[in-house]
Amino acid sequence: MKTYEMLYVLDAALTDEAKESFVSRLEAIVTDNGGKVVSTDKWGVKKLAYPINYKSDGYYVLMTFEAESAVVKELDRICGLSTEVLRRMITNK
Repeated sequence: MKTYEMLYVLDAALTDEAKESFVSRLEAIVTDNGGKVVSTDKWGVKKLAYPINYKSDGYYVLMTFEAESAVVKELDRICGLSTEVLRRMITNK
């Protein structure tokens, strides 16, 4: 298994419960598919460099995990379909 980092930006207008729920959902995807979440750093609400979908603030989360490449594809697919996610980036550490 390789180590990956996933930085994603959630809509800042979401409630705290919705943010926590989405973070837990992504962590569950990793663990359910045989991976391991090393850490999840919640950076909080920060100003975006440029507006995305007419929004100027975003809630940043950095998740470090160990998993197979199929898990990375699944995370990218789910984040692409979710309206909560403004941007995401997954890199090999």
